[in-house]
Amino acid sequence: MLHTLRDRLTVEEAAHLSAQLPLLVRGIYFEGWHPAHKPTKERAQQEFLEQVAARLQGVEPMNAETATRTVIGVLERHIDPAEAAQVKHMLPKPLQSLWPAETRPS
Repeated sequence: MLHTLRDRLTVEEAAHLSAQLPLLVRGIYFEGWHPAHKPTKERAQQEFLEQVAARLQGVEPMNAETATRTVIGVLERHIDPAEAAQVKHMLPKPLQSLWPAETRPS
């Protein structure tokens, strides 16, 4: 899911988000990244979730929406609140709805 989110962000915002991640996760986050032609243009939630599902193939069966909401929840709890808000607001409204309804206080 992190790769799908990374690819949907601008190159600059993907780099800002990476700075919030632990070193090991940051390495995985950038694995196979090709910043040309980014951000991708998924606007619909279903289209985004299909991208997540495609990347989950070969992994233990998991619902793409559940995986997405879980990863976003972890990000929301562990990165700077301003960075979480910035990432969320860079996405189209249908994708923003994958974020938890309430955000933590700054």
